[in-house]
Amino acid sequence: MTATDPADTATLLAATRTERAALADDLAGLTAADWATPSLCDRWSVEDTVAHLTAAASVGPWRWLRSVLGARFDFDLHNDRRLAEQRGATPAETLARFRAIIDSTTSTWGPKAAWLGEVVVHGEDVRRPLGLVRIPPVATTTPVADFFASRDFTVSGKTVSTGLHLRATDGPFEAGEGPEVTGPTLALLMVMAGRAAHLDDLDGPGVATLRERLR
Repeated sequence: MTATDPADTATLLAATRTERAALADDLAGLTAADWATPSLCDRWSVEDTVAHLTAAASVGPWRWLRSVLGARFDFDLHNDRRLAEQRGATPAETLARFRAIIDSTTSTWGPKAAWLGEVVVHGEDVRRPLGLVRIPPVATTTPVADFFASRDFTVSGKTVSTGLHLRATDGPFEAGEGPEVTGPTLALLMVMAGRAAHLDDLDGPGVATLRERLR
C-alpha cells in the first residue's frame, strides 16, 4: 500500500486549491438547467453540491460542532442548513461564493487528505452527470484513495473495500487482500465513496462484490 506523508499538509492544501480552481473554471459556462441537474450526491443538485463545498471551507471546528448540536446530530439537517447559507440567489452568485473560498484553509477536525477528498469526490459528483471530464493528477488522487481505504471517516471507504485487493492501473495506489479490483485511481476512490456510477470503470473478480455492496 502506498503512503503519503500525513505531515505534508502544504502539498495537500495546494492540491485542494488546484481542484477547487479547476472545478470553478468548469462551472463557469453552465446553463440554468445544468445547475439544476441532479448530482451523484443523493438529494443534491449541481448547485447544492457546489454550495456544500463552499460551506465545508467556511465552517471551522467549533462552529461545525455548534451546528451539529443544533441539528441534534442529524447530519443531513446540519449539511442542509450550512448549504442553504452558501447557496446564492442565482447560480452565478453561488459560483462567486465558491470562487471566494478557493484559497481557504478552513475545515473541521480530521486529516487534510479527507478535505482534499471532499473536493475530488464532489467535483466528480458534479462533472459526471454533466458530461464534463477531469482526471486529477495521480499525485492528488493517490493520498485520497489511501485515506479512504484506511478508515471510515467522511465516507465508508474501509467498509466498502474490506476483503478486496484494490489496485490502480494509473498510479501506485494498492490496498487490501482478496479478489482483485483494478482501474483508475479516481474510479477506485469514487467507488469507495459509495458512487456506483464508477463501477463500470473497474475490472476484476471483486467488482461483483462492490456492486452488491453499493446496491
